[in-house]
Amino acid sequence: MLVAAAVCPCPPLLVPEVASGAAPELDAARAHCADALGVLAAARPDRLYVVGPVPQDAQGAFPAGSTGSFAGFGVDLSVRLGEGPGGRPLPAPLAVGAWLLSRTGGADASGAAVEGFGIAERATPEECAEAGRSLAASAGRVALLVLGDGSACRTVKAPGYLDERAAGFDAEAARVLGSADVPGVLALDAGLAYELKAAGRAPWQVLAGAAEGAGLAGRLLYKDVPYGVEYLVAVWS
Repeated sequence: MLVAAAVCPCPPLLVPEVASGAAPELDAARAHCADALGVLAAARPDRLYVVGPVPQDAQGAFPAGSTGSFAGFGVDLSVRLGEGPGGRPLPAPLAVGAWLLSRTGGADASGAAVEGFGIAERATPEECAEAGRSLAASAGRVALLVLGDGSACRTVKAPGYLDERAAGFDAEAARVLGSADVPGVLALDAGLAYELKAAGRAPWQVLAGAAEGAGLAGRLLYKDVPYGVEYLVAVWS
């Protein structure tokens, strides 16, 4: 059963070594991510899943001990997801999640078993929800660290340029995530999210599936659009 969740953005720029001289620009986001992970630790989960968007061919489980690297971003830095024999390499969003856990102590400080789960960015809402239900049913007390960004189309300098639809999509995403509105999260338009490069849509809908019937309350901790990309931090508990 799902007992807590933290929603965090997953740009590699969250890692100060990757951001380099621009690192202070995301200090507030890092601080709120640390606060969100504190909520996971306080929930004392038996199992923690780090959930993030991945390419279609990478969807599925990433066992405890799986490692990721930021070498592709010019930084000699590796991270490990929990303790275990490992498996396939972590995609960048899950590597950011592993870095957040290693930085804060996070939920794995409570002794929870930590695993990764990647969901394809084009997965349907129904597929996402079913994956979430399976994760929630895997242990008595389950927590999720959900990685994903909102639209990347908020300014002309954003990765996806300016799209006038992006502000409305992001406002609704912030509303439903901040209020733990399960039907509202599942109602986010997958096609529009893809057009707006909102990679968080699928992981958020995994969370919604996991939270069905759990009766969790939500709280929005942070909302900003650095670099024209919507970053959100929320907790469900």
